[in-house]
Amino acid sequence: MTPTADISIRPATPDDAPHLAALVRALERFDHLREEPLPEAIARIGAALAGAAEGGERSLYVAAGAAGDLLGYVAVHWLPYLILRGPEGFVSELFIAPEARGRGIGSRLLAAAVEEARARGCSRLGLLNNRRRESYERGFYTQHGWQERGDMANFVLYLA
Repeated sequence: MTPTADISIRPATPDDAPHLAALVRALERFDHLREEPLPEAIARIGAALAGAAEGGERSLYVAAGAAGDLLGYVAVHWLPYLILRGPEGFVSELFIAPEARGRGIGSRLLAAAVEEARARGCSRLGLLNNRRRESYERGFYTQHGWQERGDMANFVLYLA
């Protein structure tokens, strides 16, 4: 594994929108992102980053290389729960550029989410991981202490 000392983890800013648009378009699992016109993707991502920069209900962190290139990101949503002693953080996205995988970047981004969750007084963090994804198959989250909940069903209502 190549060291990650030359990589910084920092909150995303609206200026990161073009780089994040390029990163998500390079992810091999999301054809619909490559079909979206680049200016629309940059505007959409820029709006999401502006909302995250204001604080509140979501946070986005990026992993930046020494040259300023973005190698990955994590998005976390902060959800109030009445049945828990504190809110829940939900990791909705954690992606690493294909050429940067295996360097510990995902671990560092995940650690940033955990650190913020603790600072916010969260009771827990949650996420969904596709069982056919490489990260699930190699046990990425279980290696970091996460537990798979076998007693829950994941339901989705697609609206579009």
